[in-house]
Amino acid sequence: MHTLKKRELPSNILRYVLLLLGGAVSIMPMIYMISTSLKPNGALYEFPPKFFPALDTITIENYVYIFSQEKFYINFLNSVIVAVLTVVIAAFVSSALAFCLARFRFPGRKALFALVIGTMIIPGTTLIITQYQLASFFKLTNKLLGLVPFYVAWVIPFSTFMIKGYIESIPREFDEAVYMDGGSVFTVFFKVICPLASPAIASVSIFNFLTAWEEFPWALTVLNDTQKRTLPIAISGFFGQHQFTQWGYVFAMSVASLLPVLIIFICCQKYFVSGLQTGGIKG
Repeated sequence: MHTLKKRELPSNILRYVLLLLGGAVSIMPMIYMISTSLKPNGALYEFPPKFFPALDTITIENYVYIFSQEKFYINFLNSVIVAVLTVVIAAFVSSALAFCLARFRFPGRKALFALVIGTMIIPGTTLIITQYQLASFFKLTNKLLGLVPFYVAWVIPFSTFMIKGYIESIPREFDEAVYMDGGSVFTVFFKVICPLASPAIASVSIFNFLTAWEEFPWALTVLNDTQKRTLPIAISGFFGQHQFTQWGYVFAMSVASLLPVLIIFICCQKYFVSGLQTGGIKG
């Protein structure tokens, strides 16, 4: 036994070293973003460059400037509205679709699921012209809520795929017990499937929130009014402003925009892990 452990020791050390290196590379951009947000704007162009600011040069003036701007709160609220609506609508539609695909047998079921999976491989930017024509036809351009239907359409395939796999892991005996007690399909869906599939719904909702929260090209294409723009567009507004990019403001606003994402991820972490494990395996 001791000999076996000694043989495994080098491989374990190598594994942990690689994990530490991978983790360091992953968090390095975030650390640099935070450190730069605490530097004066001109400090970014100093030579030699410094990864961390000196203690006597640390300042919060970038955050003071960002939080003193009324448009920051408007753009922040716009992003919250769009992201929350996208999450709620997508959660209901994708869970209902996943329930139908997982529990019922009907003509074209496999073709429908194949279509759902097929749309996952199409990049959204390739359809931007078609989407703009569609938005113009339904008069959704330059409207904040006009973003929501397109975001929902983007995230439904992946959400349906993950939730369907999780629902298939739920024993059908629960459904049959409700039917025997006189319950309807809606009772099974709302009282049985949704509560039991909440880990999968929560995990995909995090992805859906991120998609709507950080999406940039489509929002920039259809929104012209500055009062209706979302945070990613507001951040891009600092590029090239006042003859050069205000990197301190850019990174300060980027850090502020990360806070809701971190809070949601921390609160839903247990659902995120369990939902991905079961949904990914069964799907």
